[in-house]
Amino acid sequence: MRIVLVGPPGAGKGTQASFIASHLDVPKISTGDIFRANISQGTPLGVKAKEYLDAGHLVPDELTIDIVRDRLSQPDAAGGFLLDGFPRNVAQAEELDQILADNGVQPGAGKAYLDIVLDLEVDNDEVIKRISGRRLCRNDSGHIFHVDYSPSQSGDRCDVCGGELYQRSDDKEDVVRKRLEVYAAETAPIIDYYREQGVLTTIEAAGEVQVITERAITAVDAARG
Repeated sequence: MRIVLVGPPGAGKGTQASFIASHLDVPKISTGDIFRANISQGTPLGVKAKEYLDAGHLVPDELTIDIVRDRLSQPDAAGGFLLDGFPRNVAQAEELDQILADNGVQPGAGKAYLDIVLDLEVDNDEVIKRISGRRLCRNDSGHIFHVDYSPSQSGDRCDVCGGELYQRSDDKEDVVRKRLEVYAAETAPIIDYYREQGVLTTIEAAGEVQVITERAITAVDAARG
């Protein structure tokens, strides 16, 4: 199956993408992961991406599309994939259709090249609460806490290693609100794009992770018949 996950920041796309991709036995393709991998490997695409990211800019559409095109041409994606973080706007959605067409994918009903697009829906207040409450360990241990949902019992220290907990600059409430504004302006329009193709399914993404996963997998299983 060919699947795209969309939804605002903090909707849990990364978490759900891992569960769904495992359920379907298809690769989870995250543009963020691709950028990091290319940068760490020093590929030409990675060098270009790093220039933009180091300058605090978004990676332009052209470069993002090139990276996705390269990833989707790899053998493990031939039998299906799950895209997380791409497309981010209608122009990228149109380019994704072209990439799939160039790869020999035949469109289905409604001229859709994807089997299903899952829209993880969560209201802005919940997104702000989820993201602004995150705290990370400075010891680079990967431990993450949340002031409301999973607080550290050691206050501002990591329960596991004792490292100082901190809030990322892009997790601050004013930054999260700006990210939501950008999502509404640039990414939300692709929901209508895929709705018109007849492949959009909206999933309520509030509540327990397992419950959300069950909703998503039920939708995916229904789409593949």
